[in-house]
Amino acid sequence: MSRAGKFWMVLGLLTVVGMAFRVSWNALRDVVAAIGADPQAAFVYPMVVDGLMALALVAALMLTGPDRKFALRVLAGYTVASLVLNYVHGLVPALHDGGRARLADWPPAHYALVLLASCLPVGSIYFGSDLVAKVLHHKPEPAENTQTTANRSGSDLRGSAAPGTAESVYESPDLAPAAASLTEPTSPTVEAAPVRPVRVVAAVESRPRRTTGTVPKSARTTRPTRTPEELLVEARTVTADWPESDLTADRLRTTLRTSADRARFLRDVLKAERAAVSRPGLAAVPDPVADDPAAAAN
Repeated sequence: MSRAGKFWMVLGLLTVVGMAFRVSWNALRDVVAAIGADPQAAFVYPMVVDGLMALALVAALMLTGPDRKFALRVLAGYTVASLVLNYVHGLVPALHDGGRARLADWPPAHYALVLLASCLPVGSIYFGSDLVAKVLHHKPEPAENTQTTANRSGSDLRGSAAPGTAESVYESPDLAPAAASLTEPTSPTVEAAPVRPVRVVAAVESRPRRTTGTVPKSARTTRPTRTPEELLVEARTVTADWPESDLTADRLRTTLRTSADRARFLRDVLKAERAAVSRPGLAAVPDPVADDPAAAAN
């Protein structure tokens, strides 16, 4: 809406509010005079009720969220109260004289109307002060400019770009012709899609590992290095009561705490020794020539 349209709409609203205030003035003044208010208090009483309605309307236009709902509730409550008092003024002709009169023939209704008319000024003080405080402490949320967001540098943005989306300024000169030759159409009616040059993305290097110093002597093992002969003697002692099925390289390695190569060597040696002990020796065959002298003479 243009500025001129807004101006005429606000002017029309003020005109309607002013005429409605003038129409409600006599009714509220006569009602409050009927419950015992003096002429000066009866004169300013309509400003207390209808004036707070105007204040609540302005606050509802300025506030947001829960504060705006509170302003609308105040506006609705005082509108209903003003409507009730205007309705009573139209029903009771005795109120038009401006003197003391009963607001209703039924006593409970009369007492309720007197209580309503008496409480409205006090409520205006409370609700009006609260609305003014809410308006003064209200901080409108600034609308973020889209142009400012577009011109913001990449370091100011919350999210960082993914490493795979970074493009390098270097391009491979040999990949484009090779890709074009591979995508040549085999039929004259089929057109090949253009091949975009492949960009080489620089790899992200990890931080180099920090070099460590030499192992202190206190942390080194105190076990001396064993020779193959010493390992064989120790293996014979350890495996003396082992069955054949337990004589494996893995068990020798874990028991003797040696390397896998030496464990396999010890396994082969120990199995060979056990096989030689368990296999009986071959008996000597006598020479027939040496035993028979006749055969030797021939």
